[in-house]
Amino acid sequence: MQIVETTNEGLKRAYTVTIPAKDISARVEGEIKKIAPQVRMPGFRPGKVPANLVKKMHGEAIHREALNTTIREAMDKLVADNALRPAMNPDVALGEGYEQGKDAELTVSLEVLPVIAAPAIDGLKLEKLIVPVAESAIDEAVERIASQQQRFETKDGAAEDGDQVIIDFTGKLDGVEFEGGKAEKAPLVIGSGRFIPGFEEQLVGIKAGDERTITVTFPEDYQAENLKGKETTFDIAAHEVKAPAETKIDDDFAKELGLEGLDQLKELLKGQLEQETAGLTRTAMKRSLLDQLAAGHDFDVPPTMVEAEFSQIWQQLTHEASHEEDPEAALKEIEAEKDDYRKIAERRVRLGLLLSEIGQTNGVEVSQQEMSMLVSQAAQQYRPEDRQRFMEYVANDPMMAAQLRAPLYEDKVVDFLIEKAEVTEREVTRDELQAAIEADTDEATANKPAAKKAPAKKAAAKKADAADEGEAEASAAKKAPAKKAATKKADDADVEEADKPAAKKAPAKKAPAKKAEAAEEGEAKPAAKKPAAKKAPAKKAAEKTED
Repeated sequence: MQIVETTNEGLKRAYTVTIPAKDISARVEGEIKKIAPQVRMPGFRPGKVPANLVKKMHGEAIHREALNTTIREAMDKLVADNALRPAMNPDVALGEGYEQGKDAELTVSLEVLPVIAAPAIDGLKLEKLIVPVAESAIDEAVERIASQQQRFETKDGAAEDGDQVIIDFTGKLDGVEFEGGKAEKAPLVIGSGRFIPGFEEQLVGIKAGDERTITVTFPEDYQAENLKGKETTFDIAAHEVKAPAETKIDDDFAKELGLEGLDQLKELLKGQLEQETAGLTRTAMKRSLLDQLAAGHDFDVPPTMVEAEFSQIWQQLTHEASHEEDPEAALKEIEAEKDDYRKIAERRVRLGLLLSEIGQTNGVEVSQQEMSMLVSQAAQQYRPEDRQRFMEYVANDPMMAAQLRAPLYEDKVVDFLIEKAEVTEREVTRDELQAAIEADTDEATANKPAAKKAPAKKAAAKKADAADEGEAEASAAKKAPAKKAATKKADDADVEEADKPAAKKAPAKKAPAKKAEAAEEGEAKPAAKKPAAKKAPAKKAAEKTED
């Protein structure tokens, strides 16, 4: 086999590879000898079919398999002999006019990971913003729970706004009952806005034992096609009228929640508040850490990795924009800032490579037990019958495994660096902590023309922080082919909304316009170690043999 380097510019490499025809033929002959004993043919005893007949019957398929195997081995040798670290799978093309009996001429192009000098991790200084949990915050949390546990007591007299009525109702369209428009002993708080406009208001004044018929018109955007904009009637029968009762916050209230008493409830709420602020504290520290790393290191990154990262960011942004109140305007806005997001992708890739280098240099690893837990957790998003298939898929696809592994690996490297850093602590309020996170984002983006400035509307509060917790797939990891992935279970429809046309349609939550702050600050992508290019299929090569 002959390998000639044709390009060596920056991180780009290109080669021509010539595989002698005799090497391919030798592999074909070896495969024929291997399968001949298993071939069955009329007129011949099992295992006695002549090799020339086997070749005549299956030679083309065997040749395709042999060619693809030889190409994969050639790529392994190319990578090993040249000590390459491919950023992505090499692009391999078989020369025009190839046919059996001829040498196979390949053109190979790829990008390699940059050589990064061992990053200095001494001298890192971080400030840990601590939010003490005030008693007033705990009391507010208790009161919120109490308000959500609103009690009602039976009352005499007519229902008023804010009262709860227990009713039967039957909806009719042109005098005929329609599907989903009927319920018995349904509790409804007048003024809650749960049902379509005009329904609840007409229950004011109803008394226990009363019957009445009300007329309502369904909204034009209602989900049921047969009811959109239609005038309907509802026959109402009231069983009971209840007035709001004061919820006394005491041990009995806590016991109704399944706890021992009020002190235990407050202790649990204190723990939750501490956990919430601890996440924000870590977000602030991580952002500061990444800014320090980014400021101290500048090196070229593989364009294909940047493009893959940008594609992921762009797909997320366009998806969210499509769910805005004015999708066209939202799409136009992000389109105007497309170059900014591309540079954000470049920063993320650079930080990912840097974190990967730090982790490998300092022996940071994800254990097999941790990896097994990751795969098991990821499998839960699929239907039970697909989970085992998904786990087998991950086990056989190094890129998919790297994609799952990357977020945990990043967190472990960040934790390692935080432990090494000089950390000072400062007490702040929760609002001050959130403002500091937003300020860090704005300052970082302002210092980099690449970055889009974070929206002023509580960037840190969004996902408390996607930057820190959840969206750090490996930039270096190739996305898993959709056709191999187990089919994800579709989200269940809202049964109550589907079955009760009387219920008011909940307005769609407005999707965040952007997550620039998360993309720019917190989602560094540690580069996964690339497997050798053994799975790079040759362009124009014949398809793999079918069994």
